[in-house]
Amino acid sequence: MLEAGNNSELPAIPGKRYFTIGEVSELCGVKPHVLRYWEQEFPSLKPVKRRGNRRYYQRQDVILIRQIRSLLYEQGYTIGGARQKLSGQEAREDTSQSQQIIRQMRLELEEILHILRQKSS
Repeated sequence: MLEAGNNSELPAIPGKRYFTIGEVSELCGVKPHVLRYWEQEFPSLKPVKRRGNRRYYQRQDVILIRQIRSLLYEQGYTIGGARQKLSGQEAREDTSQSQQIIRQMRLELEEILHILRQKSS
């Protein structure tokens, strides 16, 4: 049976810029070989590689790993299902951000139009 545990039981993420695979393993409750496997399975998980191919994870990577862990171990998703859910989530966030940008641009253009109309009258 898969080892179940809440993300709320995991330690807080320290305010560092980069984390080694060992640190991430402890922070997320996942063994290093599992992290390396997930890198192959989840395209959005891309740690920075330096000096002798050593992995350095950033804060957003640690958060993503915790999401993956929750989907697989707690919510019972398959790897394919978790991948699909995460990519759908990213697509929704991108769409939402695009809509916000469009709304903001429209408001600014309407403001400019209002100013131009005032000057021409």
